[in-house]
Amino acid sequence: MEKKLEDYMDWPKIEDLAYAECQDVGDVLGATVVKEGILFRCFFPGADKVLIKIKGKSRTVIMKKMDDCGYFAAIMAGKKIPEYIYQVQYKTGKMEIPDIYAIDHYVDAMDEVLFANGEHDTIYEKLGAHPGQVNGFYGTWFAVWAPNAQSVSVVGDFNQWDGRLHPMRRLESGIFELFVPHVGDGEIYKYEIHGYDGKTVLKADPYGFYAEKRPANASVIWDISDYEWDDAKWLEKRRNTDWKKEPMIVLELHLGSFERPKDGGFYNYREIAGKVADYCKKMGYTHVELMPVMEHPLDASWGYQVIGYYAPTSRYGTPEDFMYFVDTMHKEGIGVILDWVPAHFPKDAHGLGRFDGTCLYEHLDKRQGEHPHWGTLIYNYGRPQVVNYLIANALFWLERYHADGLRLDAVASMLYLDYGKQDGEWVANMYGGNENLEAIEFLKKLNQKIKDRKDGCLSIAEESTAWPMVTGNIQDGGLGFDFKWNMGWMNDYLEYIKTDPLFRKGRHGMLTFSMVYQYSENFMLVFSHDEVVHMKGSLYGKMPGNDQEKLAGLRQSFGYMAAHPGKNLVFMGQDFGQIREWSEERELDWDLVEDGKAMASTTGEMIPIKSPHRMLQDFVKDLWKFYREHPAMYQWDDNPEGFKWVSMLDADHSIIAFMREAEEEKLLVVCNFTPVCYPEFKLGVPYKGKYKEILNSDSIAYGGENHINPRLKNSKKEKMDGMEQTITFALAPNAIQIFQYTTAQTTNRKRKKK
Repeated sequence: MEKKLEDYMDWPKIEDLAYAECQDVGDVLGATVVKEGILFRCFFPGADKVLIKIKGKSRTVIMKKMDDCGYFAAIMAGKKIPEYIYQVQYKTGKMEIPDIYAIDHYVDAMDEVLFANGEHDTIYEKLGAHPGQVNGFYGTWFAVWAPNAQSVSVVGDFNQWDGRLHPMRRLESGIFELFVPHVGDGEIYKYEIHGYDGKTVLKADPYGFYAEKRPANASVIWDISDYEWDDAKWLEKRRNTDWKKEPMIVLELHLGSFERPKDGGFYNYREIAGKVADYCKKMGYTHVELMPVMEHPLDASWGYQVIGYYAPTSRYGTPEDFMYFVDTMHKEGIGVILDWVPAHFPKDAHGLGRFDGTCLYEHLDKRQGEHPHWGTLIYNYGRPQVVNYLIANALFWLERYHADGLRLDAVASMLYLDYGKQDGEWVANMYGGNENLEAIEFLKKLNQKIKDRKDGCLSIAEESTAWPMVTGNIQDGGLGFDFKWNMGWMNDYLEYIKTDPLFRKGRHGMLTFSMVYQYSENFMLVFSHDEVVHMKGSLYGKMPGNDQEKLAGLRQSFGYMAAHPGKNLVFMGQDFGQIREWSEERELDWDLVEDGKAMASTTGEMIPIKSPHRMLQDFVKDLWKFYREHPAMYQWDDNPEGFKWVSMLDADHSIIAFMREAEEEKLLVVCNFTPVCYPEFKLGVPYKGKYKEILNSDSIAYGGENHINPRLKNSKKEKMDGMEQTITFALAPNAIQIFQYTTAQTTNRKRKKK
């Protein structure tokens, strides 16, 4: 007995469809072969009539409206599903669309297998929203991972946010996908998810390439494949550069507060690009490090609470605008490092938290899945798809936005299960320890993936503990980072320098301790944003004394950082002595470096007066130039032969001295951390020869007192501090002085040639 059309109706599932709750739309939508022929089924709420147009046939098949909710069906004779489209008639007109439930899958079986195993490095090319064409129809492919959801629909302005209109197809991997015709670039969307917990939520796309400007929070369809890059020369140079042997001076930057237009808004990525590039070139920075540019809802988080990991924040423009920013930096010879936050994410309702009605991205157990004092969620690094999400994202920024490296935020919070937690707030690992074994494997895997690119990209860890081998080889048990922020050096030094000079001798070990562990890692020395926020004041404010002494302390501090082994990073504004604590709500106090004018007492004319902050800025500029031009300052940062103590025990005078050396250069560095000048200071030195002062932070050109040494200093044979030679020179107060060493024989040879 033949079945009638009504016999094929699965009314409970059709009812679920009408409420956007159908768990498998493939059971009730699309075309399928049945005994009586080809069964066609579609769902168009509000439609008056639906026709089936068969390719190559002149006739159409009128579908029967099976109920008032908009479900249509028809049976046509045949044994093979033909190519066809629907002609849908509404009171307002008619339109032709493909059967979106009969289109071949965009996410194929191999994609599913790789993703399920956490090995799909370009999963962002399949998940998310991707404009394209199917059977001659322009539209967008949507795909999202929500394995425990009852159903998922794409919603947006294009369907009046009606979850009934575009329910997505479920794949075995827990990925939902759908092609939506007539929808493209610039359209906003979210996923309407009927979760495992019975709740219906609207979620932004975890893989969305663009997002609305806050406070709106929908994802935006955006094709990021059209930008024409012009940085091939930079990328080739980067590929062949070993940054461990090269000068590296990083300006840490918050794009929204570097400079601002007069209207108080933000500059576009394109507008700020030239300003940042010009400043970096003027000052001599080799890289910028951007505080997170990934989409985030709250300005006051500075980007460290990310919602849209694949989207440059729309505060400053479009994805192409950000590409232009990176491109501009590269064409000017400046690298771009991005702050990246794989440690935690916020609880905002449209974000990753309880994404499909379960703890999908975070741990179920709050002791593992939450930072109780940060109010954020912790990724489940034991779930392959979550690891895939993060690793693919890291590689995405390197590949699609040409970033030169990633600085991973809060690595310590990832390594330790009890980080920032009290007893009872954390769960030990399988061996009873506090190490997060899954996070450790994630970090190793990530760093290996970056190294496998062999394109010169860097990974940098902000890790604040004594965890061993952060920059060690992965094969030897290390984490595999290229550099580690030396937070210990920063904390010790700032604690020391803010102490009144009269009492610094009691803290002398804070100056010298860093060399005890210097060669355990590849370090980057930092004066980062962490130390100039949350009522900590600016670097300028940490210096004791009057304004002149504060500026002297800053000059010495930057000089000591440059001379100490390790790469260098300075937060914006500190290099000209920003007085106020930094705030994301305003631009830097650039007026501090503007020169003033005063009336001459004799002529009455207005004469220029150089700003003391401008003079500090000039010193930093000359310092970075000096650093780049002298290999001894950087070439052997990771080699114990590159550093030798000359004087480390003179706590009573708060003076230290050391040699920085490279293959063809030796520099003597002397730091006096008191305001006392010694016109005839005698110092033991390790080599016989001549010492020429080539940098002095006390120069009058920089606002100092000009206790300089214009003439060469010949060493004398005299034992002192375990040395066989001594030199005598003017030791400046609150200053760093650097002398270039040459042997007497070398000097004589030069004279003979002349």
